[in-house]
Amino acid sequence: MAQEKSAGRMTASSVTYEPVIGMEVHCQLSTKSKLFCGCSTAFGAPPNSQVCPVCAGLPGVLPVLNRRAVEMGVTAGLATGCSITPFSRFARKNYFYPDLPKGYQISQYELPICQHGALEITVNGATKRVRIRRIHLEEDAGKNLHEGIAEASHVDLNRAGVPLLEIVSEPELHSVDEAVAYLKTLRELVVHLGISDGNMEEGSFRCEPNLSLRPLGSTALGSRVEMKNINSFRFVQHAMEYEIVRQSKLLERGERVAQETRLWDPDRGVTATMRSKEEAHDYRYFPEPDLVPLQLPASFIEERRRALPELPAARRQRYRDVYGLSDYDAGVLTATPATAAFFEAALAEGARPKTASNWVTVELFGHLNKEGRAIEQSPVSAAQLAGLLALIDRGVVSTTLAKSVFEKMYRTGHDAPRVIEEEGLAQVSDAGELDRLLDEVCRRHAAEVEAYRQGKEKLFGFLVGQAMKASGGRANPAEINRLLKQRLTGGTGT
Repeated sequence: MAQEKSAGRMTASSVTYEPVIGMEVHCQLSTKSKLFCGCSTAFGAPPNSQVCPVCAGLPGVLPVLNRRAVEMGVTAGLATGCSITPFSRFARKNYFYPDLPKGYQISQYELPICQHGALEITVNGATKRVRIRRIHLEEDAGKNLHEGIAEASHVDLNRAGVPLLEIVSEPELHSVDEAVAYLKTLRELVVHLGISDGNMEEGSFRCEPNLSLRPLGSTALGSRVEMKNINSFRFVQHAMEYEIVRQSKLLERGERVAQETRLWDPDRGVTATMRSKEEAHDYRYFPEPDLVPLQLPASFIEERRRALPELPAARRQRYRDVYGLSDYDAGVLTATPATAAFFEAALAEGARPKTASNWVTVELFGHLNKEGRAIEQSPVSAAQLAGLLALIDRGVVSTTLAKSVFEKMYRTGHDAPRVIEEEGLAQVSDAGELDRLLDEVCRRHAAEVEAYRQGKEKLFGFLVGQAMKASGGRANPAEINRLLKQRLTGGTGT
């Protein structure tokens, strides 16, 4: 069967299929305690060490709602233009899995906390508005452990009760590129809002694409497949690409695509059936009797609105408009709140925007990336970097030698003046010292000096290079250029 992929579409024989993708994202909130009890949410603790009667679902216990989680949920809703529901309530979502100690999950159903928002994404230079159907609060389940356990499975309930935001988009993403861009934009947003660390490997940001195919031009929706067990953007891409091919082959053969949940197997690069896809009625939702309805005063919502930080898209635009940075540099500097904070702290210390941008994105990131460090772990502070850039502007050290200075600053944590003094790297601008250096250069390269005077002007750059080399890079380049030009055109030299 001849097939070809184009812009997220799949052509099988004479039929071109269009993917229809909706996203369910579970975002773990950065609270210190769980959604309905005081147990810690810290990652990496020994199994079942962060469990109490409430999150273990023991009889007779009562949940108490975490106010901070509600604040974070409202923040996410406001940042995505959602309407905030002043009266919402929790429900019991009933299903039976070993990692769900109560036999139900406390979630929100018919009255979510946030509804009808949108997120703007950019794909191949084009902007698209993706509608968000709902954002609601719910508790996480525990975790089943299988690896390294022969003929058994263990259950760790540390994660049970951890607060989640479920963010559900409308099914209006129509290519793999759009779906990945949506996820990256959403992750960037929740990290900038400070409501989640967005760590996919630790399960803080979990995405479940719902994907179906339909003939291009059709408005009907096909049978959707939900994909789970995806913990990186690369795996999201591969899983959806595989599923598009798999479903198109079924449709081409005249077979039905089963509505089901499938697991992504990264080792084999395939999806595999997990279970048939449930509908809402399968969960037998009913109002949670142990929690009163959640009522949010207008003053509470307005307080969260006033507390919203500058959002990533607005910050990128400001960096372009105010600082004259390129789209690429603005994107790199706003990729995380910590990077933007570092850059702006350097500006506050007097660094020029474009110069600071170059040093952060090239020199600093070059060193950090080699060691796998985040910018929060940089041994060079924003103030120290700004101090080095000020010395370059004042001619104390050349740009070339400044890179060596920066490397030693990174290695030792020392300020630039100390490194320059200890290493003897101060720039030489004294005319007498530079004249003596040029005497030696012109003597050693007398033939090139004569050839320059005979019209071979390209040799000027060679002679400047020899002078800089002879000075160990310490000579002031502007002074070398001036004095050498004066010497060669004025007839002095060898």
